[in-house]
Amino acid sequence: MFHIDMDAFFASVEQLTRPTLAGRPVLVGGSGGRGVVAGASYEARAFGARSAMPMHQARRLVGQSAVVLPPRIDVYRVVSARVFGIVREFAPVIETLSFDEAFGEPTELQGATVDDAADFARSMRAAIRDTTGLAASVGFGTGKQIAKIASGLAKPDGLRVIEPSRQLEFLQELPVRKLWGIGPVSGDRLARLGVETIGDLAAMSDAEVASVLGGTVGPALHQLAKGIDHRPVAERASAKQISAESTFATDIIDLVGLRAAVLAAAADAHRRLIDDGRGARTVVVKLRRSDMSVLTRSSTLHAATTDLDVLTNAALKVMLDPSEIGPIRLVGVGYAGLTDVRQDSLFPELDADPTAGTDPVDVPRGVQIPRGPDRDDDLPTGTDVRHPDHGHGWVQGGGHGFVTVRFETRETGPGRTRNFRLAASGLTRADPLDSLGWDQDGDDAAKNSDTR
Repeated sequence: MFHIDMDAFFASVEQLTRPTLAGRPVLVGGSGGRGVVAGASYEARAFGARSAMPMHQARRLVGQSAVVLPPRIDVYRVVSARVFGIVREFAPVIETLSFDEAFGEPTELQGATVDDAADFARSMRAAIRDTTGLAASVGFGTGKQIAKIASGLAKPDGLRVIEPSRQLEFLQELPVRKLWGIGPVSGDRLARLGVETIGDLAAMSDAEVASVLGGTVGPALHQLAKGIDHRPVAERASAKQISAESTFATDIIDLVGLRAAVLAAAADAHRRLIDDGRGARTVVVKLRRSDMSVLTRSSTLHAATTDLDVLTNAALKVMLDPSEIGPIRLVGVGYAGLTDVRQDSLFPELDADPTAGTDPVDVPRGVQIPRGPDRDDDLPTGTDVRHPDHGHGWVQGGGHGFVTVRFETRETGPGRTRNFRLAASGLTRADPLDSLGWDQDGDDAAKNSDTR
């Protein structure tokens, strides 16, 4: 079985379609006060930036050399579909986990040698690079757990095959946090008990594991720690809802604490939504009270969106006051009504948070904030544009009524920049897919394929 993981996928696609960014620290994500990093190039990771980190923190780490761009989900979807179309030529049945990773179990590799598996991976990685220009890392193991860990160790742009005879030894020497399913909370809990490696977890009794990790998840993780992983590769159906929730050691008793918890859950769920590639029209807030009863409230937007501010404000509008309903021990935010069709709200002010203050962080994108005459929101940084003389380009920045555009695509190589006065620029918004320079038939096929 193999696990394939595209290297720094979002940032790599930006570097591919905007060649000037090759070798530069690229951060993809929201640039607002609540913005998070959806993807970071390896050049940015060298400074300590990583996915799921607050954008303001990542920008501080990288410094002035950071290039911050908004996600272009439609471009990532098309590239992802093309990548996995190639993967299916090598393994017809794959299980996609996100835009950039999947499991496969080609029948011709049953009983194959390590060299056979390595040759297979090299051929598949070469086909992806030749067709798309992107790098992929591949890991092989007898189960999903080993294969996923192996691909992580192969990064960047490598392959790793773990021999069946030494898989258990390999697994048990790794830190327990390497085990798929052990997060920060459970990892800290195990560390306090002196459980530092996967082997330490495997050596625990069933009762001990269940008491620490729970009666449902614990036994499954215990089996994985022992190297027992019989999960098959199966095509995945599209999720109906994407959510995130947290249980708190101390009950939340006031609106300030609940607001912070909702913001955190909305951001966590948003990262999964971006990874999924669809927009959401319904926002659901789940509150579990101290008596274990559950209250849910939902809000339906005017259009499906991936905008974090709009989604967060919808969640804030329907949350309940703990002083009225009692202490809260669990907070969750979910996004439903998932669809590939997304558009900016025509009336974003209707999605605004009525309780928000005057801080711009709390105002959803699209709501006009008076800042004087020099607003360049019509063509913000990262926007794909077209000029009648210079062709396709992207906005690098602007100010004081001017905008700077670099004209380049995947096909052109690094391009030149030109400055325009917005009032008479001749620039129009362009289809981001044009930056790929792929044939229209291939793009249409990719857009219509479902890699989830």
